[in-house]
Amino acid sequence: MIHNDVLRSVRYMLDISDAKVVDIIRLSGLEASKADVISWLKKDEEEGFVHLPDEAMAHFLDGLVIFKRGRDDSRPPLPIELPVTNNVILKKLRVAFELKEDDLHAILKAADFPVSKPELSALFRKFGHNNYRPCGDQLLRNFLKGLTLRVRG
Repeated sequence: MIHNDVLRSVRYMLDISDAKVVDIIRLSGLEASKADVISWLKKDEEEGFVHLPDEAMAHFLDGLVIFKRGRDDSRPPLPIELPVTNNVILKKLRVAFELKEDDLHAILKAADFPVSKPELSALFRKFGHNNYRPCGDQLLRNFLKGLTLRVRG
């Protein structure tokens, strides 16, 4: 899925401003301007649209975890995960919103996209593991839709 779509979706879900998106990105150590964020949030066909780079998306997701859960000063910060795949996005959102397996099933069911337990656990396996499965765009899109329904009510 295009990173810009994920950023737009999470921004809508949390009902946050462009300035707050900048603050969230800065929480993980990347300096981004409000102009950058505005160009990332534009639709593909709009003038001034810029693709959100992997590094900025990784910093946004890490910043989102810090924003939602707070910074853990007892451990050193983890290096950012590149490239940012749909699986990584799913994992980071799961951590940020403190979702358990049952929550994930409920979210996907609310979006009319039920997934079995083995299918879901395969998405969270490490790349290269026997049972690892890549997360498709449709699954991530439906997960974001269901999470938005859960968060916004």
